Amino acid sequence: MRLKIEHITTFSYDHPISEAYTEMCLRPQDGAGQHCLSFSLKTEPHDEQLNYRDRFGNDISHFDTIQPHNQLVVAARSVVLTPDHFVQSMAHLSPLDEFDFLQGSSYAPLLSEISALAESISTPGDPKASALAIMRHTWGAIKYEKGATDVNTTAGEALALGRGVCQDFAHVMLSACRSQKIPARYVSGYLYNNGYSAASHAWVDVYIPGEGWLSLDPTHNVEQNGQYVRVAIGRDYADVPPTRGIFVGNAKESMEVSVKVDAVL
Repeated sequence: MRLKIEHITTFSYDHPISEAYTEMCLRPQDGAGQHCLSFSLKTEPHDEQLNYRDRFGNDISHFDTIQPHNQLVVAARSVVLTPDHFVQSMAHLSPLDEFDFLQGSSYAPLLSEISALAESISTPGDPKASALAIMRHTWGAIKYEKGATDVNTTAGEALALGRGVCQDFAHVMLSACRSQKIPARYVSGYLYNNGYSAASHAWVDVYIPGEGWLSLDPTHNVEQNGQYVRVAIGRDYADVPPTRGIFVGNAKESMEVSVKVDAVL
């Protein structure tokens, strides 16, 4: 599919601040069948932007707003060509990737209750079947409910609550897969749903020896397809938030995000 994404973030302050340093992880990835045909990032107030690529290959834009302001608006717009199926064949993981994607993390710790659950539904010696079973179970164990959790909720908390959003589904699946020695990584991006809904989204890649990475969405119990736009990968949400930064000033910050995804014919 050819998809057009508009992601607008508005930072507001109840009193003027003198400076704000901001990093944004919003550029869709290139590779594994996905092509970012265009990308622009504009800020108001306007500031010079710099870019770097992080440890996981994600593109990060950063800028420093050094004039007093009450509001900062960041508008990211992109056009992306997505594949019908995600395919990223890799014969072997690097030792660092294998370590990163098997260890527990802040949002997806290795918990005994999740490990026991994953073991009970896994197929010994078949990581692909095990990952698919974990995806299906996660989908059934958590009810999607906005506002039930927040950005700090961990996998164990979400599973115990039985409610959450896509980030929570992904963290539970990460923890379960890693407990069964299946390397798993967090994916952030966007989901287009035939024009009815569009939003920032999160799902999971699992590594299958001899095949490579398989991309699974436990929120919807499906494999990644052409409606998904990949932006970044990491160990969990902490590695790939869309925005992070600091500001100088005695003010309270609030943030509003608007995401629109359209199919381009």
